[in-house]
Amino acid sequence: MIRKFPIHALLAAGAFWMLLPFFWMLSTSLKTQNEALRFPPTILPRVPMFVNYLEAFRQVDFSRYFLNTLIMTLGTALLVFITSTLAAYAFARMKFWGRDLLFMLFLAMMMVPVPVYLAPSYVILSRFGWIDTFLALIIPWSANVFSIFLLRQHFKMLPQELFDAARIDGLNHLQVLLRIVIPLSRAVLVTIGIFQIVSNWNAFLWPLIVTHSDSMRTIQTGLAYFAQAESTNYPLLCAASTFTTAPLIIMYFFVQRQIMESYARTGIKE
Repeated sequence: MIRKFPIHALLAAGAFWMLLPFFWMLSTSLKTQNEALRFPPTILPRVPMFVNYLEAFRQVDFSRYFLNTLIMTLGTALLVFITSTLAAYAFARMKFWGRDLLFMLFLAMMMVPVPVYLAPSYVILSRFGWIDTFLALIIPWSANVFSIFLLRQHFKMLPQELFDAARIDGLNHLQVLLRIVIPLSRAVLVTIGIFQIVSNWNAFLWPLIVTHSDSMRTIQTGLAYFAQAESTNYPLLCAASTFTTAPLIIMYFFVQRQIMESYARTGIKE
């Protein structure tokens, strides 16, 4: 126990340092404007101003922004589940010419920076007439290379005896995927879902480019416009930042066990 004390102390210090900005954001969101600008600053608000949250929510149409983000997040996650499981199963359990080369090309796409394909993607979506619609927010991100990679590695670790037994029973590839592979991959699928939810919830650059009207803004773009309008009202800014971040924090507490389980089961070896 004594030998592990320095490690525990270092981890505790790191946790404190990471939680400090969130604590300060929450504390500032409950202060008055004068108290937020006071120096030296107060750690806790003297009188919690919960009305700041209602005031920030009324300033702009955050309810619409939440709905748009929810539609984009769930739509993208559903399509990623479908495309990733099908592609990962093909790369892991089906034999066809050029399979490994094609998979390496998929992985190479992860090294392409996002700004490189922003302009071509915008031109394509503009010709389709999808700009400022949910199709522009969802369809371009309906496939995810990292999700395919993660699922492929997990599928390759499943016992070959399961697939041999399925063939003896006369199951085709789709039946094997639905009846055997997916039920054994729930933890990994939950982890992929969490990654998709977090990335789409925090997406800013792409929604900013492909949406023009206020009714199509997502939560992050709406928060950016709100920050411009209330650039000096720090309690309202912190209140808005708090209720846009809170859903992700609450979600993590419910699914952290599945995430740890997927890390324990999923390897990266061939």
